Amino acid sequence: MKPLLRALTSPVAIAGVTLVALTGLAVLTGAAINHVTQIAIYALYAVGVNVLIGYLGLVPFGASLFFGCASYAVALTLGRVLGNEILALAWAILFSLLLSAVLGAIILRRKGLYFSLITLACSQVAFEIAFKWTEMTGGENGIQNVPRPLFPDAVAFHWFTLVVVVLGLAVLWQLAHTPFGRLMQAVRDNEQRTTMLGYNTFVIRWIGFCISGMAVGAAGGLLAMMLQGAYADNMSWQRAGDPVLMAALGGVHHFLGPIWGAITFLILENELSVITENWWLIFAPIIIVFALLSPEGMAGIVQRLRRRESWALTRKGIPPRPAVIRPYVSALAGRGAASSEPVLSVRGLSKKFGSIVTQADISLDVHANQLHSIIGPNGAGKTTFFNILTGLIRPDDGRILFEGADITTLKPHQRAQRGIARSFQILSVFPHLTVFENVRIAVARSRGFWHGWWRDAYRDDETNMKVWSALAAVGLADRAADLSSELSHGENRLLEIAITLAGNASVLLLDEPLAGLAETDRKVVSDLIVRLSKSHTVMLIEHDIDRVLSLSDRITVLHQGRLIADGKPQVVARNPEVISAYMGKAKGDAGTERESVRPQVRAEAPAAAKPVLLSFKDVCAGYGGGTVLEGLDLEVRESEVVALLGRNGVGKTTALRTMMGAIHAHEGRVTFAGEDITALRADRINRMGISIVPEGRRLFPNLTVQENLALAARAGGAGLDEVCDLFPKLRILMRNKAENLSGGERQMVAIARALMVPSRLILLDEPYEGLAPAVVQEVKEAVLKLTTRASLVIVEHHAEEVLAMADRAYVLVNGQVAFAGAAQTLAHDIALQDRLLGIAAA
Repeated sequence: MKPLLRALTSPVAIAGVTLVALTGLAVLTGAAINHVTQIAIYALYAVGVNVLIGYLGLVPFGASLFFGCASYAVALTLGRVLGNEILALAWAILFSLLLSAVLGAIILRRKGLYFSLITLACSQVAFEIAFKWTEMTGGENGIQNVPRPLFPDAVAFHWFTLVVVVLGLAVLWQLAHTPFGRLMQAVRDNEQRTTMLGYNTFVIRWIGFCISGMAVGAAGGLLAMMLQGAYADNMSWQRAGDPVLMAALGGVHHFLGPIWGAITFLILENELSVITENWWLIFAPIIIVFALLSPEGMAGIVQRLRRRESWALTRKGIPPRPAVIRPYVSALAGRGAASSEPVLSVRGLSKKFGSIVTQADISLDVHANQLHSIIGPNGAGKTTFFNILTGLIRPDDGRILFEGADITTLKPHQRAQRGIARSFQILSVFPHLTVFENVRIAVARSRGFWHGWWRDAYRDDETNMKVWSALAAVGLADRAADLSSELSHGENRLLEIAITLAGNASVLLLDEPLAGLAETDRKVVSDLIVRLSKSHTVMLIEHDIDRVLSLSDRITVLHQGRLIADGKPQVVARNPEVISAYMGKAKGDAGTERESVRPQVRAEAPAAAKPVLLSFKDVCAGYGGGTVLEGLDLEVRESEVVALLGRNGVGKTTALRTMMGAIHAHEGRVTFAGEDITALRADRINRMGISIVPEGRRLFPNLTVQENLALAARAGGAGLDEVCDLFPKLRILMRNKAENLSGGERQMVAIARALMVPSRLILLDEPYEGLAPAVVQEVKEAVLKLTTRASLVIVEHHAEEVLAMADRAYVLVNGQVAFAGAAQTLAHDIALQDRLLGIAAA
């Protein structure tokens, strides 16, 4: 009974009943039956186009190419070569398949706006040919008097059309639930993630393009039979956007949306055109109102009224949860201990972007059944290294060997198929798919997705069990039916790990899996990573150094694109070059070397004499639902320099972005000069007197120095003469483009730009990053001059450089304050610095 009920309430049944109801209404009112036939044809047309929009995320403005060409294909052959409408319809579908296969191989090499424009251009070319090739197409008169041997009567043809349309909708609805249909939705949501699971996304888009072309071609063939002719107007640019408009009007994320849009569009066109020839003057405002009030179209309005807002491209629900979930066991379990032969080798790997070197002749070996961590300061090239290993970036030089085979030139999906899987620094899941479906997509890759074109993806019991096992392994079995967009940041981190391990890859590359997690979640994920390393090769990028040292079997340290250390955690932690990369200078055996080179520390001013300028109270903030700052409290006072220190990834830049309003705290309160700025926009906060010198400078490269400064200039800020007094070198650089400046010169311009506004507080994010020692000294002198103009908050991973000029210091650990006090106190406490800022082994 349940399958029958599901069939009767399916979108296909609803569409069929609606078309029959319109037929009855037409008969009762004496309306032309052909008008309802046209509505049915355009409903199939719009749904076929929505295969690309709703399921693949591609917007074709030229689907009319297939619609029009198929109508000509039928008009030219029906009654001459083909003897009846059924054969003609089959020919229209086959012709459209061939046309879409050829054009798709070319057009799909571009996405987004260019894909849309190319399809429109192709449609316009076809229109010009059809309009001008009079001998073949009849030109502007078209092809007329096409026979209908089987259904000469309009009513008989109407019922034939309804049967064809309903069958076509049934095929497309069934396709949406097959393994391939589900896969199209994954490509729509996150193409890069789908690629990294081992799928060739170009082939997926190409097949989807062909399916759409066949559906549109069937509609075009039916139109030619209904009109008993073919005309070029259907391919003109004026009509090319009709199916897209119908889909958007009804709702592209709902299977029935394009059908409601087609009905509404054609009825309004018919009725309004009777009133005026310029019916678009009435229709266009209706479209605008829908776009403003309901981005999900008519279907979205109905769902909103029913308080059940969600996409309806597939039926709801997931396979039933088994009574007993089989424990997750990797296909690699029991493989044995780590082999002396590396599973992954890198030799002489080099990569640079312009003058920026991200990898410089890197060579290392990664062994099986080990947890191998990659660490290093910000900008060291860690994520770029992962991108090269997985094929997202091609190296300039060097080789990558996986299980003895050279994979340097393989594409990303080919490397994934061989057994390399990864997670991403920024969450990379499928937000509009359920948690179950996120993992099922990964499991299906290991079992092959090309079979079962007509079978429901959820009827594969073995795949379902593997999905439940992976979800149970990360503790997400209870959330399987929820969309991943409804999960917390920590749960999505767990989901991403489940996706990564579900494909039975032998090498797992995990890029900052602990980022933004609360301490309890960090323990859960850390334990899971350790368990995975017993059966997999795990490469880990992570800024939580304490955990890295305690969990890793081996550690590789990158700094400014170079490999500076590689070995056991205890050995790496004592490496002077590693300590220098994290702390700024290498220490001697007793710490005396660092003490002897320490600059004179600025004397602390009496705290009571300085009123509070900026305050954080219990501030929690982060990105994409994740929490980076957890209950942060800090203060910046008038005419004060505050050092904000901590290891990579602890929340320093997040704190600066929260001060500037680039992100907003979801808990707590931020005040500036006594006013609450927690929810203010960044531009308003800037006008109140907070400026930032961002990490990486972020100048406008195609503008001159003078133009960069002029854009920031505001009444009350420093003038050009003042900033030139601060940076005399800028006088001779005013007409130089920012892209031609050195790193130190760019930093000077970035600091000068912050002074062009009347700032009471200036935030400096890594002001000495990537600068030569001589340039660092020049910039440092300029920063010292700033202390007389405004309060400063300085983020800098070289503690000695900033403590020398700071009044007070805060040290963050995992988004919370681990030290708050006088900069002089921290400057002289070497052991405390090592514990909070360094990389000393436990």
